[in-house]
Amino acid sequence: MTQDNVSPRDIAHSLPGILRRFPAIARGYYYYSVRSETKNLTLGTLVERNARKHGQRPAILYEDRSITWQEFNNWANRIAGFLKAEGLTRGDAIAVFLENRPELLAVVAGAARIGVACAMLNTSQKGRVLEHSINLISPKMIVVGEELVDSFASVKDNIRTSHPKPFLFLADTNTTNVFGDAPEGYVNMAAKVGAHSNSAPKLADPPTMGDTAIYLFTSGTTGLPKAAPGSHRKFMKAYGGFGMMSLDMKPDDVLYCTLPLYHGTALLVCWGSVMAGGSAIALRRRFSASAFWDDVRYFRATTFGYVGELCRYLLNQPPSDQDRNHNLTKMVGNGLRPSIWKEFKDRFGIETVAELYASSEGNIGFSNFFNMDNTVGFSTAPYKLVKFHDGTRDPIRDANGFMQEVEKGEPGLLIGEITKKWSFEGYTQKDATEKSILRDAFKKGDRWFNTGDVLKEIGCGHLQFVDRMGDTFRWKGENVSTTEVENIIDGSNMVEEAIVYGVEIPGTNGKAGMVTLVPHSNGKEFDVNRLFRYLNDNLPPYAVPVFVRVTNAIEKTGTFKYRKVDIQKAGYSIDKPGEQVYAWLPGTEGYTLLTPELVAEIDSGDVRF
Repeated sequence: MTQDNVSPRDIAHSLPGILRRFPAIARGYYYYSVRSETKNLTLGTLVERNARKHGQRPAILYEDRSITWQEFNNWANRIAGFLKAEGLTRGDAIAVFLENRPELLAVVAGAARIGVACAMLNTSQKGRVLEHSINLISPKMIVVGEELVDSFASVKDNIRTSHPKPFLFLADTNTTNVFGDAPEGYVNMAAKVGAHSNSAPKLADPPTMGDTAIYLFTSGTTGLPKAAPGSHRKFMKAYGGFGMMSLDMKPDDVLYCTLPLYHGTALLVCWGSVMAGGSAIALRRRFSASAFWDDVRYFRATTFGYVGELCRYLLNQPPSDQDRNHNLTKMVGNGLRPSIWKEFKDRFGIETVAELYASSEGNIGFSNFFNMDNTVGFSTAPYKLVKFHDGTRDPIRDANGFMQEVEKGEPGLLIGEITKKWSFEGYTQKDATEKSILRDAFKKGDRWFNTGDVLKEIGCGHLQFVDRMGDTFRWKGENVSTTEVENIIDGSNMVEEAIVYGVEIPGTNGKAGMVTLVPHSNGKEFDVNRLFRYLNDNLPPYAVPVFVRVTNAIEKTGTFKYRKVDIQKAGYSIDKPGEQVYAWLPGTEGYTLLTPELVAEIDSGDVRF
């Protein structure tokens, strides 16, 4: 049985813990609520402050490396000096194509020091999706890690940039003392950085809190990725709201992060929280359920960053007498399902779950400040939950054209009011920004950000996440754009039409990708595994459809719209005559035709996706 309500008694029960954290809460609220656009409070100044206060304490732990705050600050200063010498100035952007390692954080901090924004490229992207993402920003330079040179090679010639030597190489090693050899066509960034001073460069026009610090890419709902600018203010909100108010981070805390640093949860929430405490972030290249607890013990981690899928993978590991042999007491992240919330806390001895709700581009966020179970917490931002059309992210309007709030406890589309205090930074593409804004929702002239997500209130202003609606779904901790996948499939020249959507699989989080398609009528048998190879070459693994339904026609309405809700309800069932359904089963390199026996195994949870 899961808790589906928060009562005043629950809030009162949490007050002793709130009182113990009160000094951190008071400090955190200051940073969380600072609004000045011109204040000289930036990511760079946070790093600099920790170097002064906690200089000899670890800032980053990675494999067998330990980098102190003073060493990290010096490194960031050298990178800032290099970028400045290359002609980059406040307002410019660079793209960062690195996997989780200390170099990524150093580049972001160094660029921030001189007001240069970093576009955090998804390391799973490839082909024209990667090319599109980079060209959205038109970066002056692109930092490419040795581990991703092959992925970048396919788009390198199609990147638009105005810098004479735009491609920077970082060897996959400790680049503070081993520079490696750069491939042809690249500048060896580590070698150049090593020649610069440890002192912060002098700036005539220093960055301020309202400037863009990063760009995060979101699949959105209109096809190819969109770039959402994130200001230094967002780091301040994470610094104060999560690091101080929710987690009360201290210098001896260590936050273990296996989430990719191109995600806001890792970069903003986890790293921002670490900076708030002068704590250390322990990085791993990518998540491993089997190595997780060994790493936690090795790094002596007290906190970790999560998404719901990660927690489910850990619960699926065989129980062990070592399950509580660790120092973890806190966790911060999103997507922990009520069905496993208490089980996870009880099995692994977790005391604080700082569950949150936010989006890279949005103007609204929720935090589980009172440490209640099964909730994303509450928000001080103005919001409403409104009625919506099933299967879409479109709100219902009444006869007067206004939206209608749902009853308490009913699922509703979350919208956040756009005000001077709660601004909407949007996307780099004006049309994409405009599509996310709802106008005249409750009165003429008001503006609201459409999150596209469905939540419900469970008491005392606390919300619970229900579902992601419209043209995106979430799988393996990633948002997948159905339009993006459909566009890629269209480019295969193998299908006449295709519709992509998410379907639920028992025992999993999120929704798995599925495509219903009509093959080209060329007289040849449809080669589903030729399609599989094409999809793997052009999409990140999490976006490759898990299921494929091959049919002769896709039903449409009288206005030629697909009956997407009906198609989605059919899922991966195989009871439709003349249709074949295939699945990408775990551990295989292609699609397998589903049989009644295989469907039964999937339905029972015996197939672990």
